[in-house]
Amino acid sequence: MDVQGWLETVPAVSIYLLVGVVIGVESLGIPLPGEIVLVAAALLASQQGHINPYILAACASAGAVAGDSTGYLIGRKGGRPLLAWLARKFPKHFGESQVGTAERSFEKWGMWAVFFGRFVALLRIFAGPLAGVLKMPYWKFLTANLLGGVVWAGGTTLIVYEVGKVAEAWLKRFSYLGLVLAVVIGVASMLVVKRRAKKSAEKRAEEQAADEAVPVPSGTAD
Repeated sequence: MDVQGWLETVPAVSIYLLVGVVIGVESLGIPLPGEIVLVAAALLASQQGHINPYILAACASAGAVAGDSTGYLIGRKGGRPLLAWLARKFPKHFGESQVGTAERSFEKWGMWAVFFGRFVALLRIFAGPLAGVLKMPYWKFLTANLLGGVVWAGGTTLIVYEVGKVAEAWLKRFSYLGLVLAVVIGVASMLVVKRRAKKSAEKRAEEQAADEAVPVPSGTAD
């Protein structure tokens, strides 16, 4: 059986569940490549007629909203000790500089940090737990969570799907190799975005540390 034929035998429900679970777990606060899985699944849907893009988008959105909501409840109950535990388990994602950057974003933007956090790799895993730790009112969190989850997960799915359909003729000329190349390009794009977000976060953390290190001049003595 060729790859094209094998892909057609993969049950659509398994794709829906995989996307929903991975995005849900990532939104819960556990670092997983949610955006990579989402892009790959949307590209697959554009080439496989048995995968409904709207159901895929709905599952992705549901996973995002449910994961963030669960993360919020855990963060509200766990508080600061939870962040300390996460820092020990995932130092690259929950280190002091990352947490500091996320907290400053929440202090500045409030509920909109939850919404826009969907589109930033660093904030995506922080949004739910940190909103709970900071005791953001749940109605504000839920509003931003619903809007952000639907716009990010659903929107990304449908946009990538449409792009895949436009490129369908080109992909068919190269059979499964074209599909693999498209997935690689999608994954590479997401990695570049994540790397830039990480560098930006580190730069802001360094600037913040430098500002805090500058001594405050004392008053002039009489």
